[in-house]
Amino acid sequence: MRIRIVDAFTDRPFAGNPAGVLLLDSFPDDERLQSIALEVNHAETAFAHPLPEGGEADWALRWFTPATEVDMCGHATLATAHVLHSTGAHEGAVRFTTRSGVLVATPREDGSITLDFPTAPLTPVEAPDGVAEALGAQPLSVLDTGPNIGDLLVELADEKTIHGLSPDLRALGAYSERGIIATARAEDPGRGYDFVSRCFFPNVGIDEDPVTGSAHTALAPFWSQRLGSPVLTGLQASPRSGRVRTELRGDRTLLTGRAVTVIDGELLA
Repeated sequence: MRIRIVDAFTDRPFAGNPAGVLLLDSFPDDERLQSIALEVNHAETAFAHPLPEGGEADWALRWFTPATEVDMCGHATLATAHVLHSTGAHEGAVRFTTRSGVLVATPREDGSITLDFPTAPLTPVEAPDGVAEALGAQPLSVLDTGPNIGDLLVELADEKTIHGLSPDLRALGAYSERGIIATARAEDPGRGYDFVSRCFFPNVGIDEDPVTGSAHTALAPFWSQRLGSPVLTGLQASPRSGRVRTELRGDRTLLTGRAVTVIDGELLA
């Protein structure tokens, strides 16, 4: 099997979010897929195989963390589309059939790729007891992000607070299915981004995700309402960092970013 490591939501190597990508003839058994993802040991490894022509999708796509299969992953979808386009395995928009329905990735003339994902349904909730202590900051608001995402979206006071977070990851795992999206308004939109975030997902084996496409399907409606614009740019302020351009279109959210292949090799086992 040929395996590639792709840095997604960045235009340079060793930044953004790395994902393993394997293009297959068909999916092997789940145990083997999980073993490969554990060996790759990035936030997600994507597995894809082509589908017969004439159907609703072009490729089947699945995503695995080192610990489990997930319902949605933005950066590994971007990475897979990048591999398909850069290798000539697929031209133009590609339709993926996934556990979250059919997702479309469209290449743009400037070299970026736009993902068409379902918008996360946001439901305001009371801040759970202990979440402020676990996160290390007092929430301004808390929202449930629905079944596809499975996180709590926590608004904090300012960008400085986001950068300074050092949460109790074990304690955070008690508050949602996957983890916590912490976010705040950008201190200076003149720097090229409108909001900041960090994502902690201890329940799926990811202490801090470098750049999370799926989280931006919740961040987009949250900040579009507050900032009065359907088109925004988010900075995910992890140590690797990355930017996601979001465009809210009702029940769909467009996520745009770039990707870079950094490793191209062969899986021997």
